[in-house]
Amino acid sequence: MPNSLSSCGVAHLRPSAALALVLGGLLAACGAAAGAADHAAANAAGATAATANTAASNAAATGAATASVATADTKTSPAARLIELGVPVSSKPVRERPGWRPPHIVLVSEQLHELLPQLKQAAPGVKLIEFPTATASDIAAADALIGICSDEVLGQAKRLEWIQWAAAGVERCVHQPLVRERGLLVTNAQRVAGPSMAEHVLAMMLALSRHLGDFLRAQQQAHWVKDEAPELEDLEGRTLLVVGLGGIGTEVARRAHAFGMRVIATRASGHSGPDFVSYVGTPDELLKLAQQADFVANCAPLTKETTGIFNREFFAALKPGAYFLSVGRGRSTVTADLIAALGSGRLAGAGLDVTDPEPLPADSPLWRLPNVIITPHISGNSPATEEQYATLLTENLRRYVAGEPMLAVVDVERGY
Repeated sequence: MPNSLSSCGVAHLRPSAALALVLGGLLAACGAAAGAADHAAANAAGATAATANTAASNAAATGAATASVATADTKTSPAARLIELGVPVSSKPVRERPGWRPPHIVLVSEQLHELLPQLKQAAPGVKLIEFPTATASDIAAADALIGICSDEVLGQAKRLEWIQWAAAGVERCVHQPLVRERGLLVTNAQRVAGPSMAEHVLAMMLALSRHLGDFLRAQQQAHWVKDEAPELEDLEGRTLLVVGLGGIGTEVARRAHAFGMRVIATRASGHSGPDFVSYVGTPDELLKLAQQADFVANCAPLTKETTGIFNREFFAALKPGAYFLSVGRGRSTVTADLIAALGSGRLAGAGLDVTDPEPLPADSPLWRLPNVIITPHISGNSPATEEQYATLLTENLRRYVAGEPMLAVVDVERGY
């Protein structure tokens, strides 16, 4: 896939998951039928022909029933992995939503060009139009948008009912006044990139705590630095504060716990959390929890409440020598305050997949700090993530056309 499409997470679905379900179902069906048939044959040796016939009939019925279940599982297989990842399913069919109707025209972002054949297969009879080629009348008649949410299009699309955003962060879309005014249904790609982004966070934590940057610089100079090597730090026994215990944050917490870390977290929805998180606090407890943290992972969505929360006051509350990792949104961090904390030694280091602004200007001091790792907003880019993005967009289009419960519905008021 071209790099220009990586931010949308688009790829063709590989059949491995569906194939596994099919094979599993067939093996179960054959096993049940064979087992029942063998049992019938054993009984028939000392029984009447009628009894044997009855047992054989039961065997065939068992096999047929199991095959039926396998077929049903196969039909739901495109969404199975998404549900495993925690992608939420709406409690009501979309057909019960006021204004729903089977769509006739759906506009698709040009960045999703490679996904068009898959989308067309999911919605036979629906006219899918790449946005650059759409006429004014096409836009006016559009029932849905996939990967598009501009004020210009929203103003012209008078029949619009549904927007499928092609990423997890929806701040650019939900901030459009017309989205709220018209009560549009918005779905996104939440939780899909969680595992990949969590691995990225752990990779940065390990690279910083094991001072791999220093060793790589020495390697480039062919310099054996054993005698003057920096002191390495273990993750085990350290405390990680996950800010934003949603889909990404939960996956980060799961992996950190596996490393033997104590995990604490904040989430806007309350104090509930998985067993591997020692304590879940609300956002107003952020500064108190920061005092306990050896590592902090920003996994929060960008909302009015999370803008600028990692500021001078926050960094001052951290333990001296803590590390800061950020894969949420760059505008959650006050860049000048982050640079000051790194420069003063208050922060031992930072791993940044998101920055403010983006792209990070070439003259930013962050580029030149030796204790900073910068990646260009790509922590969720992996083949597995791209496959699941494609599956989610395709499955949601199929569900919308059929009037079924939608996946990953956004709470427009909350902003995620």
